[in-house]
Amino acid sequence: MTATSSSVPRLEDASTVTELVDWGPVAAPIEGLSKTAGRMIHRGSHNESECGIWTCTPGSWDCHVTSDEFCYFISGTATYTHESGEVIEVGPDVVAFFAEGWRGTCVVHTTVRKAYMIR
Repeated sequence: MTATSSSVPRLEDASTVTELVDWGPVAAPIEGLSKTAGRMIHRGSHNESECGIWTCTPGSWDCHVTSDEFCYFISGTATYTHESGEVIEVGPDVVAFFAEGWRGTCVVHTTVRKAYMIR
């Protein structure tokens, strides 16, 4: 399925989507080699926003959020630690918002699957 800018609503069962594209390893690994995959469900006509499904295998990396991102974690566990020391634990059914400019580290303990929207 290809991402579109159609105004027709899209329905996906985010917990069982299997047609994921290999998006490669994380960009700034600290430990392990976290591999990502996903499927974009929608991208705005001017690439101003996107939403989709994202998975990531265990490992840790430096994280820098370049656009506001809303996440609904479907499965897996991870710890996000802001550069200030604030710790965010995520797991199934956790909703999180990472504001543009957020910096810190991410440690994926068990493979994570999330639905996301970036604006």
